[in-house]
Amino acid sequence: MKTGTLIIGQGISGTFLSWFLQQAGEDFVVIDDGKPNASSRVAAGLINPVTGRRVVKVWMDDVIIPFAEKVYNEIGSFLNIHSIDKKKIVDFFPNPFMKESFLKKLKLKEDYIGLIDDENFLKDYFNYEFGIGTIFPAYVIHLSNILPAWKSYLQAEQLLFNDVFSFEELVVNTNHIIYKHIEAERIIFCDGADGFNNKYFSLLPFALNKGEAIIIEASDLPQEYIYKKSMILAPLSEKGLFWLGTNYIWDYADNLPTKEFRATAEQTLNNWLKVPYKIIEHKSSIRPATVERRPFAGFHPVHKNIGMLNGMGTKGCSLGPYFAHKLTKNILKGTALEKEVDISRFERILSL
Repeated sequence: MKTGTLIIGQGISGTFLSWFLQQAGEDFVVIDDGKPNASSRVAAGLINPVTGRRVVKVWMDDVIIPFAEKVYNEIGSFLNIHSIDKKKIVDFFPNPFMKESFLKKLKLKEDYIGLIDDENFLKDYFNYEFGIGTIFPAYVIHLSNILPAWKSYLQAEQLLFNDVFSFEELVVNTNHIIYKHIEAERIIFCDGADGFNNKYFSLLPFALNKGEAIIIEASDLPQEYIYKKSMILAPLSEKGLFWLGTNYIWDYADNLPTKEFRATAEQTLNNWLKVPYKIIEHKSSIRPATVERRPFAGFHPVHKNIGMLNGMGTKGCSLGPYFAHKLTKNILKGTALEKEVDISRFERILSL
C-alpha cells in the first residue's frame, strides 16, 4: 500500500492532521492503538482564553481561538455531530486576594474578563463567599463525539489501522519509509506521551505530567456555564454530566487513577456544591507537556521524512487544530512553521 503520509496516533493532533490532509485531497493512513487513557480521551476539551492566577491571556489567543472555533464547527458539520459549545466561565474567587487581582485586570480593560451584576445568581447551587468573575468566550470541545466519529470515518474509508506501532518494523530510506505493508513519503508521530520514548525525538525537552478527572452526574446543576474554583467543573455533551479536574502531578509511579485525587475531588465538591451529585467515572492520563510550554512540530533535521506534531500539554484543543493546519501547509507548500514550535530549533541536539 502506497500513501503520502503515515500518521501515528489519532488523538487531537493526529485527528486534525489527517483532517487537513483529507480536506486538501492528499493521501494518508493513520495507525492508532486506541488507548482509552490517552490524554485526548481523558481531557475535558476546554478552551480557556486566559490562564493562571494572574489571569493572563494565552499565547496567540487572537489567532488560535477563532481558528479553533471555526475548525471544530467545520468537522462537526462534516461528521454530523455536536462538536463544540461556546460557554461563559464563572470564576469563583477562592479568597479576597484573587478577587483583588482579577479586579485589577478588569480595570486595565483586559480582554475576555468581566463581572456579573447579580453575584448571588448561583447561590442555590454553590457555596461561595468572595464573589465571582466571568471569562468569555470559552469553549467545551466534545472530544468524546469527535474522536470516535472521525475514527469511524477513517475506518469506512480504509484509512485507519488499529495497531500498536513498533519501531522494529519501521524502515527509513532517504526519500520514503516502509512500515509493514505501508510505503509512505513521510511518517509523522502524533503519539502524545509516547513521544517521550520515541527513538527519533526522545531528546526533545518533554515535561510529562499526570492529570486526573472524575465524571459526575449532577442533574440539578445548570449546564450553560463552565465553573472554576480550585478545580474546573465543565458540562459534557450528555445532559446532567460534568467533568471535574485539572491537577498536575509531576512525580508519579504510573498512569492509573489515585485514591488521593478522588478524595480531594470529593472534598472539593462537598464544600462547593449545594446540589446532589454522583461520581460516574474516575480517569487519569499522562500529558505530553514540554519544558518551554510550546508544541513540537516539524521534521527531524537528519531524517527529513520523519516528523512530529506533539507537546500540546493542557492546550491540545486550541493548539492542536492550528498547528496541524500549519504542518499540513508546511508539507504541501513548504510554508514555514512558527519558530516557537518548529523542532528545527533543536537541530543540534537532535543531530547527535
